Amino acid sequence: MDIKKLTAELAVSQQIAASDLRAIADAGFRAVVCNRPDGEGSDQPNFSEIEAAAREQGIETHYLPIESGKVGDDEAAQFGELMQALPKPVLAYCRTGMRAATLWALSEAPSRTLPDIIAAGKAAGYDLSALARRIANDGKVPVEVAVASHDIVIIGAGAAGVAAAASLLARERNLDIAIIDPADVHYYQPGWTMVGAGVFDPETTAREMAAVLPRKVHWIKAAVAAFEPEKNSVVLEGCRVVSYRQLIVCPGLKLDWHAIDGLPETLGQNGVTSNYRYDLAPYTWQLVRELKGGRALFTQPPMPIKCAGAPQKAMYLSSDHWRRSGRLDQIDVQFFNAGAVLFGVADYVPALMEYVKRYDIALNFGFNLSAIDGPARRAIFRRTLENGSVESVTREFDMIHVVPPQKAPDFIRVSPLADKAGWVDVDQTTLRHKTYSNVFALGDAANTPNAKTAAAARKQAPVVAHNVLAALGKVRGEAAYDGYGSCPLTVERGKIVLAEFLYGGKVAPTLPTWLIDGKHPSRLAWLLKERILPPLYWQGMLKGREWLAQPELVG
Repeated sequence: MDIKKLTAELAVSQQIAASDLRAIADAGFRAVVCNRPDGEGSDQPNFSEIEAAAREQGIETHYLPIESGKVGDDEAAQFGELMQALPKPVLAYCRTGMRAATLWALSEAPSRTLPDIIAAGKAAGYDLSALARRIANDGKVPVEVAVASHDIVIIGAGAAGVAAAASLLARERNLDIAIIDPADVHYYQPGWTMVGAGVFDPETTAREMAAVLPRKVHWIKAAVAAFEPEKNSVVLEGCRVVSYRQLIVCPGLKLDWHAIDGLPETLGQNGVTSNYRYDLAPYTWQLVRELKGGRALFTQPPMPIKCAGAPQKAMYLSSDHWRRSGRLDQIDVQFFNAGAVLFGVADYVPALMEYVKRYDIALNFGFNLSAIDGPARRAIFRRTLENGSVESVTREFDMIHVVPPQKAPDFIRVSPLADKAGWVDVDQTTLRHKTYSNVFALGDAANTPNAKTAAAARKQAPVVAHNVLAALGKVRGEAAYDGYGSCPLTVERGKIVLAEFLYGGKVAPTLPTWLIDGKHPSRLAWLLKERILPPLYWQGMLKGREWLAQPELVG
């Protein structure tokens, strides 16, 4: 927790945790304002968790969520009104503190001089100088004035973004590349299933962002507000503008916890958990260890979601633990899937069904989790019947593993880069934007019809790297992505059904089938997931080493 003082009455900070509220109270703060919408990050506690912890410390809280870079005059006025009404001093927070500082600056503009505002921001570590241009320009951001300009700008420093930067530098060492991302920590998200099963410690899936980024890359630690592709510009929070020659967009996707009524208030308690959040995966393992009997529910929302196999991976590993500990007969395991099939690639379903039978799992297709009552331990599902009517079905639970609906980040959905569904609109083979020829996308935010997995990003990164360099005139030919995705389905501790497939669900094993037959559970595939893939991720994919991932050139 890094609290930065703007005035005697207001300080701002990056995201806080519920465990920080004691120290915040001890520091004398009497009110906390959250300016960050729930669901922005996979390591982010919901406001309801902060609110409950603040209440215990006698601290007043208020929720004024602002999408990154979307601070408007109305929101600034609301912030100013809050500052008038709340007990002082106040701590306002968001992902980095920049939104909170911007709200303060705009709310103070009518009564405080711009030099004073900029000086206060600078003293706290925030560059508010671009706001002066916005205020002087009648509230509009002059995109012609860029604070930075780079040959290649990458949005997002997750698996896709870092891999793309590393692939570019592996081909051309002296490229001018900037990565824009506000996060301090980089996560190996494929490991969270293993955390939820007690196989990995959570700390092994997280590293400081500064240690992960390629050395020659400029890191712009900020959130993106908007795109101006006609002017080759990206607008950041605080109204700063970065220009580019080539743009690579890969910010991941957004977990929509609020789409399920009552879920944010009960996550991490009352037997409600999810391996899709870093801090909750250990709670999954705690619940699995402690459950002696009763009903365990596992849910899957409508597609698309990241790692479509993850919802049932948690279910199989939990069931296997209960079987090994002699408790499975006392636990009613049920899978509620909003879709119509167990897995999208039919070739792997027979092997999975063997485990469904082994664990006596009740399969429920077409059921979408719509609400949850944590204290009462009830989950409410909606199902569309053949006649078009919708029925509501309630199930009691002792434990429930929830996977939230997922969508493109807000700043992508409202941008000129998005298709009608909100995803970045690219050609599925070249990964080049269909309208803007110097824009590419990969990873979860692209609208390519492949599985949203780290394995897909690993194959996409070299394709984008080659095609960006071709656009800059540094290489020839065009690279093609074939839709490869992989999902190591952890059916029991020690065995995996290794699903690998291309566009259209075509099975595409990387290794010879005599070594690993993906259609059958394999001990060797488990060793690959447990021992080989993590170092392959950290030391291979993120370092530009493209073992078995060289792109195919088609022109």
